[in-house]
Amino acid sequence: MKEEILKKILSKEAFERLKRVSIVKPELAEQLEIYLIQLYQAGKIKFVTDEQMKMILETLSSGKRFRIIK
Repeated sequence: MKEEILKKILSKEAFERLKRVSIVKPELAEQLEIYLIQLYQAGKIKFVTDEQMKMILETLSSGKRFRIIK
């Protein structure tokens, strides 16, 4: 179910990036998956591009808080 939701809300490139991150940093990928699904279920995001994914990953890696604006 989790993968189905992620495929629905992530562009092909963003989904591929998430899979590559999961190989190198599985904890970060898990945190990102949970965060994206929560945002989707709350109606705060509908679709995430690869550029948005890069920004989210940068922010998560630096430990800063962030918001996605539709």
